[in-house]
Amino acid sequence: MESIKDIINSIVLNPDLAPLLAIIKSARNGAVYGAKVRFPHALVMVFLFRSGTFQEKIYLILKATRQHARNLASFAVIYKSSMLLLRALNPLRPGKEGPYDTFLAGLLGGYTVFGRGKQGSVNQQIVIYVFARVMLALAKLSIQPRRTRASSSPTLSLKHPFLSRAAREKIQSGAWPVFASLSWALVMYIFRWYPDTIQPSLRSSMKYIYVNSDHWDSFRNFLIHNI
Repeated sequence: MESIKDIINSIVLNPDLAPLLAIIKSARNGAVYGAKVRFPHALVMVFLFRSGTFQEKIYLILKATRQHARNLASFAVIYKSSMLLLRALNPLRPGKEGPYDTFLAGLLGGYTVFGRGKQGSVNQQIVIYVFARVMLALAKLSIQPRRTRASSSPTLSLKHPFLSRAAREKIQSGAWPVFASLSWALVMYIFRWYPDTIQPSLRSSMKYIYVNSDHWDSFRNFLIHNI
């Protein structure tokens, strides 16, 4: 038994196999993280807002959990494999990462896993989550002085050359309030006038809070249970 363990450890710790083993580990981490994130979310949302038998609800929870875990694992494998291939094909510095390799690898993984085929609710939630974080990051980058970024990173700054430090600080302090206010303003407007365009789980939660609260016919369904 110890000899088998030693053989496995020698394989896992072999530096020549590290790039390939990193792909396997990224798939494992993507699957574990996806399951950890999706299972409790699906458990709450399905039992609160979905009708059906207990078995049907358990099936929906496990289906969403499996899809989230599988998609993150698949993306991780495609991304890491693409990065490995792009480094090998780098014409200027063979074996080294190019400045836009991450963008290209992410583009391929995003299209293959999330962009093709039917847009399920799980995929939509993941992509929308990522999109929101990208917008926040770009807002910060737009006013970030170049000296605070890695010297080898490509320039993404939208910073005006004559923008003073005081102006940057003012924009930075006000960016989040503006972003948060406009996000809620837009989602409430769209929910009121175009509810069918909103992602189903968000629409269900908004209906529970903002529509069902307008209806009751007794104390029981006023505070204890909805109609």
